[in-house]
Amino acid sequence: MKQHARTATAVVAGALLISLSACSSGSGSSASSATSAAKNVTLKLVQSGDANQGGAFQKLADEYKAETGTTVQIVEVPSDNLATQLRTSAQANDLPDLAAAPNVDPVWKDRILDLSDIAKAAKVKPTLLVQDPGDKKVKALPTTLTAVGMFINKTLWDKAGVTYPKDISGSWTWDDFQAKADQVRTATGAKYGAVMDASAHRMRAFLYQFGSEGVVESSPGNFTTNDKTAPALEYFKKMNDSGFMPKSVWTSGDDASAAFKSGQVTAYMSGVWQIADFQANITNFEWASVPMPQQPVRATNYGSASWMVAFKGTGHEQQTLDFIKWLYSPAHYTEYCNIQGCLPALDGITPTYKANADAFKLYNDEISASPAVSANQTTDQLRNAYLGRALTSEPLKDETIKYLNGQQTLDQTIKAILDSTKKQLS
Repeated sequence: MKQHARTATAVVAGALLISLSACSSGSGSSASSATSAAKNVTLKLVQSGDANQGGAFQKLADEYKAETGTTVQIVEVPSDNLATQLRTSAQANDLPDLAAAPNVDPVWKDRILDLSDIAKAAKVKPTLLVQDPGDKKVKALPTTLTAVGMFINKTLWDKAGVTYPKDISGSWTWDDFQAKADQVRTATGAKYGAVMDASAHRMRAFLYQFGSEGVVESSPGNFTTNDKTAPALEYFKKMNDSGFMPKSVWTSGDDASAAFKSGQVTAYMSGVWQIADFQANITNFEWASVPMPQQPVRATNYGSASWMVAFKGTGHEQQTLDFIKWLYSPAHYTEYCNIQGCLPALDGITPTYKANADAFKLYNDEISASPAVSANQTTDQLRNAYLGRALTSEPLKDETIKYLNGQQTLDQTIKAILDSTKKQLS
């Protein structure tokens, strides 16, 4: 689900090559050989992430090597290429030992190991626990929890003297938010009231806030949406047409994050993954996380940032399971979250954040206050993959862009979203 730019942190660790004496004999020699062979293993973990995520995996891989002698090679792949690379590897019978994949792929869904026992022991959050419908086994574990949220340019809002809710004890509607953001624009000369990533992930959160449940499969192969979807899409178009939002972000692919970082936008609807980037790269103004508007529903869109899977046929299956079990133990998973600066996908984990702990708390609070539908996007995608179905494009995003460009009416847009979803998933 991450849409931000990825920073490659490729780290390649060489395998240990230790010669075993051929003249030893007896059961003690066999046990020693087995232990040495296990220590000689190099596991390949393929993933795509920013420097924090890659650094967290590498730090833990180094610790695992020190504890067990097993090398875990972290292989970074650009996010746009990861799914394709794993599919190509599957077709060439050259899959890695494990991967933090964007989703399970129907091409290799039958070539992944059962992680049910690890999932149970690790206490994966129930909303992120997905069984393969075919055999009721858990074969993919969430790496971290990701969620949509809103940031404001606190410097602009404070300069304008305009108030805003700071936690979920307060609230505002989209109407309230627009009025206040316009006050900030008038007082400070900011160019735009808000910007939203051109992403179906963000758009689903927006729809949920209006009472829509997005696109749902009402019966096998048939997809519908409720009567709250049209008003939400119409509202979004008006914000773009009026100049409150820069339309070019959705229609021309302009960078929403760059627009916010320029200091000319009062608010940004993006997600928790931005916190680490903002901590490092925003120096010209103060930013803050705030509750998202509701119209009238308080809702985010959350799920797994990626899915940890282990592949069959590598010859290292048990060693791979041992590493995943170690990684998802409370102490090591907490360390992973501390290094990366992320929301945990496991219950009972309390990371220690170096900064902006209030922002992470707000995300957790909004997740807890959201309706059940807010957790559906990534888990539905995973279930569909197990069933051999996958969206090869995002109809919600693609058709909304056409609507914003005036290429089709609102009714045509909704019909196109449903028709395209049905065509791809039926």
